Amino acid sequence: MCGIVGVLGHHEAAPILVEALKRLEYRGYDSAGIATVNQGRLDRRRAVGKLVNLSDLLVHEPLAGKAGIGHTRWATHGAPSVENAHPHQAGAVAVVHNGIIENFRELRAELTAAGMGHSTDTDTETIALLAQHFLSQGSSPREAVLRTLERLEGAYALCFLFDGQEDLLIAARKGSPLAVGHGDGEMFVGSDAIALAPLTDKITYLEEGDCAVITRTSLEITDADGRLANREMRQIQIDSGHVDKGGHKHFMAKEIAEQPSVIADALGHYLTDAGRDIRLPEDGIDFKSLDRIVMVACGTAYYACLTAKYWFEQLAGLPVEVDIASEFRYREPPVPERTAALFVSQSGETADTLAALRYCEGKAARILSVVNVPESSIARESDLALPILAGTEIGVASTKAFTCQLTVLLLLALKAAHQRGRIDNDALADKLSQLRALPTALNTALEMNETFRRSAQRLSEADNALFLGRGLMYPLALEGALKLKEISYIHAEAYASGELKHGPIALIDKKMPVIVMAPRDALFDKTVSNMQEVMARGGKVILITDPEGARAADDGVWQCLIMPEIDAVLTPILYALPAQMLAYHTAVAKGTDVDQPRNLAKSVTVE
Repeated sequence: MCGIVGVLGHHEAAPILVEALKRLEYRGYDSAGIATVNQGRLDRRRAVGKLVNLSDLLVHEPLAGKAGIGHTRWATHGAPSVENAHPHQAGAVAVVHNGIIENFRELRAELTAAGMGHSTDTDTETIALLAQHFLSQGSSPREAVLRTLERLEGAYALCFLFDGQEDLLIAARKGSPLAVGHGDGEMFVGSDAIALAPLTDKITYLEEGDCAVITRTSLEITDADGRLANREMRQIQIDSGHVDKGGHKHFMAKEIAEQPSVIADALGHYLTDAGRDIRLPEDGIDFKSLDRIVMVACGTAYYACLTAKYWFEQLAGLPVEVDIASEFRYREPPVPERTAALFVSQSGETADTLAALRYCEGKAARILSVVNVPESSIARESDLALPILAGTEIGVASTKAFTCQLTVLLLLALKAAHQRGRIDNDALADKLSQLRALPTALNTALEMNETFRRSAQRLSEADNALFLGRGLMYPLALEGALKLKEISYIHAEAYASGELKHGPIALIDKKMPVIVMAPRDALFDKTVSNMQEVMARGGKVILITDPEGARAADDGVWQCLIMPEIDAVLTPILYALPAQMLAYHTAVAKGTDVDQPRNLAKSVTVE
């Protein structure tokens, strides 16, 4: 969600802050602002909408100073407006914040009674007011921040800047990620390493409850108990080229096109040199010791888990429960012995998923995670973290991260099947051989770009759409509907095909496109029967299938998108691509913001 950046540098901070904020646009935002200290004076500039509006403002109202903080805001408390935009300032203190302060109303009432009124609708302003209140009582900036943190309830990543202090930033983290970057006589703060990549490759990640006092030449971190903490400085590798569009019109288009290569990278990482076995990091996991797996995730990652449930149960005979993270811990579900808890998150910082992981600590026999950021909180707090190696994903609607999640989860399921004696060495080697051919099939599907574009042009005229699928295609139908609604704003729903007659068929008319995902597998004939029921009522069917399925399909199909033939167990990874391409080209046809759809954030770090 909100993006935070801070700079203590040798050069003017404003352009550095704006450029860093551009690298955080992918997180989603609706306003932006920066604050600097120049010749001891704290000042700020804020604007609603895209960063170009802030840049325009800075042309007419420049902001000097070599120390500063910046923020892209995704509205929670209060509508997008200049008044509600960050940084928030109260007297001598300015602050930027990612998270939600749950007790801000009580704090606001207390501060109002003390004569400190508010001027915004936000919870964040309360933080600035509280810090200023303590400053006015004689506290130093550090003491004021620590006293403020003691009063806050909820989640936050914070960075403070003070009037008269040109060599001081104070940062704190509880529930939302924050990193400190080390330069040559310079220091930086960022919501994630992407923001800091052009500035430094030396990063210190703050841990839960940490508070960091930062100058150009020093970093002092105290933990949640107030004790000095020695946090590791890591050298990271982020290629700046990975955060440009690489000749594509949108980041989403680039990331769809990257799927063959990143999946090949993931396979190269996990397969042995001979390609006949799967190697897991560290000590791996003994699936023979487990009675079941609990999988927890949100959004697209949740659909990856639903797909993996089929794989683990059918291939490995291992029962799987799948939960939405935001519901899981509030149910307080029992986690029996011999249960592995597996958490899937692209960012590794998803607030609900991280909270669910912490609920399972001390209960589950083993905590696993499938993440794209090895240094993330979820990865660090897992017994075994499995990187998906998708590379930086900028588009809000997940594409290559989803297919890489599926790839790693399938490898885990095959490893479990082998360990549990459900498949022998030759059968495993055969499945892995077919997996290695998957990038080629994806490249073949990418060559159908113009076909997808034409189908999407017709789909863009609809107001609603249904997606249907059976078996492994059911979670893919859910993902397809999510993609379409996320970026084109067409209302879309997905159902297991067998549920059609249990209600959704009432929606079918001549205006309703129905996207049917149906490779020619054991369930194909049943899906075709459902498809015929749709066509009998005038519904327009877009069938996504393979050559054999296309030959067997009814002549009344509105459009047929033919995927390469592939082993049935691999179809979810391949069939994710047409779902993505349909959504992408539909959004382009409708003229929506493909990479930064309205109201959405890339990394949901607050509940």
